[in-house]
Parts: sequence; structure tokens; C-alpha cells
Amino acid sequence: MSKLAKLVTNKPLVLTLYFGLSLFAVVKSVIVQHIHNNYFVYKWGFLNTIHQQTVFGPQLQHYGDLYHYGPVFALVMAPFGLLPDGLSVILWVMFNAWVLYVAIKLLPLKENQHLIVLLICAHELMTSSSNVEINPLIGALIILSFVFIKDKKDFWAALFIIIGTFIKLYGIVGLAFFFISQDKLKFILSLAFWSVVLFLAPMLISSPAYILQTYHDWYGDLLAKNNSNIGYSLQDISAMGLIRNIFNYRQLSNIAVIVPGIVIFGTWYLRPNLFANFKYQLLLLASTLIFVIIFSSSSESPTYIIAIAGVGLWFINLDRPVTPLESALLIFAVVITEFSPSDLFPRYINVHYVIPYKLKALPCVLIWLKIIYETVFFNAKAASTASEVLNKTQATT
Repeated sequence: MSKLAKLVTNKPLVLTLYFGLSLFAVVKSVIVQHIHNNYFVYKWGFLNTIHQQTVFGPQLQHYGDLYHYGPVFALVMAPFGLLPDGLSVILWVMFNAWVLYVAIKLLPLKENQHLIVLLICAHELMTSSSNVEINPLIGALIILSFVFIKDKKDFWAALFIIIGTFIKLYGIVGLAFFFISQDKLKFILSLAFWSVVLFLAPMLISSPAYILQTYHDWYGDLLAKNNSNIGYSLQDISAMGLIRNIFNYRQLSNIAVIVPGIVIFGTWYLRPNLFANFKYQLLLLASTLIFVIIFSSSSESPTYIIAIAGVGLWFINLDRPVTPLESALLIFAVVITEFSPSDLFPRYINVHYVIPYKLKALPCVLIWLKIIYETVFFNAKAASTASEVLNKTQATT
């Protein structure tokens, strides 16, 4: 094993970077008394719910942003919402990092592969943690839905899909794993069951009338948010945003890009004989994690922890040795997608090129297209060999 390979699979080092960078970012914010505004958005989303006050629209007395989440999110924030702010924000950030860690560790991969994915995610996780974002949790829920469907635990997989959907809608992409399920009727019934349960659950800390009104208002809020994302904002870091800003084509419709994207995404389903192959399944998981970000006008810089998790899974799924193109794509993603918002990247280039032209999305778009290429030209013989190796690995664990 080369020195570089030993370094990137050094477990104490990788876990220190993965958890330590995020812990450093949030503790620093508490020490300098500059807790990110997102924390107060989340906290008051919970407090407003239990006091049955509107969660949408400006609330400048509490925070300087807008709330865009479903009523279920108030339940998620309940364990944190009544704690002192300094302690609460640290626990919240580390909880998000831990859930994503658990989801990645539950994937049936070798330990070195887990460590590589965690290392690839570490810096982007810090970006998300610096903004006290919920995106690591959303990414974890998508991965967990895949893991539990694969483990024939459709009932719990459905729970993760519905939680993610009822919080931020992104979780609905877990339905992409439907054809991996070996008990599709149970999966469908489980989705229906958890939809009812989680629709009603927030009423336990509020009231039926308030929660029904909140669901209604959430729909209107999401429509308004989608319209506001397009233009000169820090959002729309997406395939649509790239086209709009690089070519100055402001009138571009999201649908004109998303619909072809969905059709291309669907190429995975054209080879049902490979649905049970793990390497082929990982292509779907990586594609899904990237797709949900690069085809969303709501995507902003901290959202990319979800896509970068997909990039990590794509990279460890590649045949070895990786090609120069594949190495270049990973380096491109690390430099532009991960490092561009940080002090490790030239500020002038970030401010004048990466941000205005939404270039943070570009490496992930290229990698997603590479995943589609790998899907279309997947080697069935290699897939069979990979499945045998996986089965032997699982039998010994």
C-alpha cells in the first residue's frame, strides 16, 4: 500500500478531520458569540409551532432569514429547541455529522472505502456545519433509505423517506430505490402508513388546525421560494443555474432542464437484470445524491454535502486503478465544489467567477454525467464478479 493510500485510510486521522473540522467551526462560532442565523431559524420554527404562531414569512425579531421546512421539522428540533443556544447549536451540528457518519458506515463497504468517503466529505461537511445546516441529516436519510431497502427492512426504509420528504422534500428521491425492494407491496403500504403517522405527529406538540394550516402555507412558501431562487442569489447552484449564468439565459425554465435530467437519470432502470448487483446499485445511490442537488434551484453552497457524499460513493465504486480522467474529476470536485467557499481558495476567483457563474455545481454535473455513462456501459461480467465478492464479504461479517 502506498504512503498516500495509508494516509487517506488512516482511521484516527480521517475521523479527526471528519468530526473535528465541524466541531471546530461550531465551537468557534459559540466562543466569538456569532452563532449562524440558521440555528435561530430552526429554533424558532420549533418554538413557533408549540406556541401555534406562523413559522413562515419574515420574523426579524428572532432571525434575519425565512423558514422553509415542513411541520415535522419542529419534532426533529424538539430535543434541541429548549436548551441554551451555545450547547444546543453544538449538539445540533454534531448530531448531523454523526447521522451522516452512521449512514455511510452502514453501507456494505470495506472499512477503507468507508474512510475514503468520509474523508471526501470532511471539508464539505465543515462548510455545512459552519452554516448550521440540516443537509447532512437529509443526505443521511437518503442513504439510510437505500441501506434499509437493501437489507429487506422496507418498513423502516419508508420511514426515512417520509421523514426526509416531510422536512425538506429532498427525501422523496429515496423512491428511486423502489425497484431494489424485494417486497414492493410492503414498501408501498409502509410509505402510506408513515405518511399518515408523520402528517399527524406534529399535532402532538401543537393542534390539528394549526398543523393543517401550516401544511397549506408551506406549499405557498415553497412556490415563492422557487421563484426567488432564480436570479442573482446565493442559491440556484445547479445545472439550470450554470446555464442561466454562464450563457446569460435568464429566461431558461427549470422544467426545460429537469425533465431531460429525469429521463437521463432513468437510464439506470433500463437493465433490470442488474438491479440486484451491488456495484450497479451504488451507481444509482451516487446518482440520486448528486441529482437531487444539481437539479434543484434551491441548492446553495452548504447543500452540497449531499452531492459530495454521492461523489465519494462514485469514487470508491470505480474499477481500480482509476483512470486519469476519473482522478481529475475528483480533484476538480474537491478544489471547486469543496474548497471554493473557504480560505484555501483564491477569494478573487471565488467572488468573480465561481459564485456569479454557479461554478460550484460544475464538477458535480460532470461527475453525474460520468455516472450515467458508467450506468449505460456497465460491464455485466464485472458486475457478476463484484456481486460474488460482496456476497463472500457479507458472509464473513
